[in-house]
Amino acid sequence: MRRCVWGSTVVLALFAALVPGVSAQAATEHRAKPIPLERLFDNVAVSDDARPAEADFDGAGASLSAQDLSAAGWTPGRALTVQGARLTWPRRQPGEPDNVRANGQDVRVGGRGDALAFLVAGTNGTIAGGTGTVLYTDGTRSAYRLTAPDWRTGPLATKAVALPHINTRAGQLAERARLYVMTVPLVVGRQVASVRLPQASGLHVFAVSVRAPAPGWTGSWAAATGGYPTVGPWTDRTLRLVVHTSAGGPRVRLRFDNTFAAAPVRIGSATVAVQQAGAAARGTPVAVTFRGTAGVEIPAGAQAYSDPLAFQVPADTNLLVSFHLPGTVPAAPVHRLAQQRSYVSGPGDHTADGSAAPYGTVLTSWPLLTGVDVGGGPGSVVLLGDSITDGDKSTTDANRRWPNVLATRLLNQSVVPHYGVLNQGISGNRVVSDRYPGDGVSTDTAGVSALYRFDRDVLAQTSARTAVVFEGINDVRWQTTAEQVIAGLREIADRGHARGLRMLVATILPCEGEVRCTAAVDAERVKVNQWIRTSAGFDGVLDFDAVIRDPARPSRMLPAYDSGDHLHPGDAGLAALAESIDLRGLVP
Repeated sequence: MRRCVWGSTVVLALFAALVPGVSAQAATEHRAKPIPLERLFDNVAVSDDARPAEADFDGAGASLSAQDLSAAGWTPGRALTVQGARLTWPRRQPGEPDNVRANGQDVRVGGRGDALAFLVAGTNGTIAGGTGTVLYTDGTRSAYRLTAPDWRTGPLATKAVALPHINTRAGQLAERARLYVMTVPLVVGRQVASVRLPQASGLHVFAVSVRAPAPGWTGSWAAATGGYPTVGPWTDRTLRLVVHTSAGGPRVRLRFDNTFAAAPVRIGSATVAVQQAGAAARGTPVAVTFRGTAGVEIPAGAQAYSDPLAFQVPADTNLLVSFHLPGTVPAAPVHRLAQQRSYVSGPGDHTADGSAAPYGTVLTSWPLLTGVDVGGGPGSVVLLGDSITDGDKSTTDANRRWPNVLATRLLNQSVVPHYGVLNQGISGNRVVSDRYPGDGVSTDTAGVSALYRFDRDVLAQTSARTAVVFEGINDVRWQTTAEQVIAGLREIADRGHARGLRMLVATILPCEGEVRCTAAVDAERVKVNQWIRTSAGFDGVLDFDAVIRDPARPSRMLPAYDSGDHLHPGDAGLAALAESIDLRGLVP
């Protein structure tokens, strides 16, 4: 007997014709149930270097190198945490289908969270994207827009990982291949049932997951990665970093980021302790674990969270976070301007040592460690800024950055919740242009633009409730127009609002007397500030310019607040900024 095979279009049309009142559009809702993404794979992106013809990612015979992926730690079936989302690199061998070309497929995805995370890349030579739909278990839906930069020409600043080669049938090219993690907002609190992918030519999806919330956690300390410079090199060394908490709590977890890296990094063990003095701990440091083991290997571009640890974290106190690097680390993701002395040991694992004796070398940056979370609490306020937020010219080891003063104010009052304060300032950072391109070993650690780092440094931060944006002076000092800065600030506000954050913005400080702060630069600064004060794009304004400027000469800082370089406030000026904030305005 001959079997008849009908196409889905014919079936849907027949269904619509036979059932009264059912349109063709409604009939599409009765298509096959959603299935896991891997069962929809219809494209081969990865080839073995010896057999490049076994894959055709872009329709022109080019593909990703399996050997390059392995060298980056992106091995088949490996779970990767990027921007707080846990995604799995496809469990496929080279030459096997490993991704989906987005064409309206229904994918089974579960969980509750604040965002959907997609591991994606485009192959059209430009941004690929389209609109999809999320279906929740209660029957409701929400639309989302997903875009993917091109795997060969997209920005390196926002990539999850870059690989050094592209395989082609004619041979291997020394050209960077990029993969991206893109997030889109969910309706918070609703259980996701499935996701309909966009119909978007050239958009390839390797993995998708719900970024789970972090209930019961508050961000207490954070640092933003500004580059990937040479270090050490460190071989069999222990780093003991000194960090200052904002909120306290009865539990702790640590976050390490291998941002911008091309290779994995291994942490052999890690501990946490309250600082006694210098590198000496108060009591015995307590070990943290990573999924039940003492150490963890962090793939290139990924991050690792330690397991929750019952450890009483005092508020407004210095902690010692120690971690052993058993292998050789010649370069690392770094937050350069710590304004805090940390320490490096001689050879060996000294994470459990309470004594300062093994730690003979002073370190003035924060490598790899990007977050300390505490149990409980109401969530966090994230401060996105440049060197003024970073604490440049504040007293070293004294925690007199304006975010520290704000955190102390929050702790010493009872009008608003005791939010954690996360300082995401990077010295030299700009709103709309990159100082560091986002890939390769760097000599510049001023970071990618605020626009490019916003997802990682604000949206993905633990329990973020409110964000304050305080940037722009470096843009106008380097001839970016007021209109360009305003457009960047407007985009940041819109992206924060789309994720449910309360968005505040601060006016830019005057800097007459600094070599680049000409009258023309000040005119652009004034234009930006006028827009900030009159625009409805943000939920509130912190008028830091009005606090710091000299009333007799508004283009310069009040001398009492000037650190002496005419660009950065000193301790008194930084305190004045924090004291000027109406704390009620931080509440969502």
